[in-house]
Amino acid sequence: MFNKNGNVKIVSLVPSVTELLYTLGLEQEVAGITKFCVHPQTWFRTKTRIGGTKTLNPEKIAALRPDLVIANKEENVKEQVEALQERFPVLVTDVNSYRGALDMIHTIGAATQRTAEATALISAIEKEFAALKNPAQKTAAYFIWKDPWMTAGGDTFISDMMSRAGFKNLYAARNRYPTVHLDELRALCPEYLLLASEPYPFSEKHRAALQRLFPGVKILLVDGELFSWYGSRMLEAPAGFLRLKEG
Repeated sequence: MFNKNGNVKIVSLVPSVTELLYTLGLEQEVAGITKFCVHPQTWFRTKTRIGGTKTLNPEKIAALRPDLVIANKEENVKEQVEALQERFPVLVTDVNSYRGALDMIHTIGAATQRTAEATALISAIEKEFAALKNPAQKTAAYFIWKDPWMTAGGDTFISDMMSRAGFKNLYAARNRYPTVHLDELRALCPEYLLLASEPYPFSEKHRAALQRLFPGVKILLVDGELFSWYGSRMLEAPAGFLRLKEG
């Protein structure tokens, strides 16, 4: 599927995977990325953009004649990925946990002839997370959207990152990204509410509005990339989590 001959072309349909491919040293091989692949900025400015994660442009992808397309079960649309599978080799990732993210890094490293680089990255990530030890768990809900309010359920990568950051997910018994009502949340007596920077761009005005509804609850604006980007961004997550709890 992939030969290290300098002429291989990869198309990434996943922002966090695009950043991972950069870390693995695949500058020449990556030909296409999505409009949401903002890291690294040099690639965002220079690589061919093939649409959004859920609005792929099959003609642009075909024009690149990729040897490998990397997709994700959650971030991409099933029907669009299946259509690409009829024409190109497609590696579909599915990450729901910290350990699953490390397995994904290994899989992509092997698929792109970057096993040594992937192994080194995994070791570095494990070292950073080991420094977190066993943080005290504060009850929390992690919001990814409003109108309707949506949180991260227990079977998500975000929920695993919450635990490692020292937060007990109040919606761990729910799956995926459940819609919740604020009255329901109030009854759970959260200690923290976490407002992510993506996919919904929560800001200070949202934090202030919620604070009026939840007096006494600590409400934080958090970097969504640290909680939801699996791959090389995980190197930065532990230090970010420590800063968050100290702030």
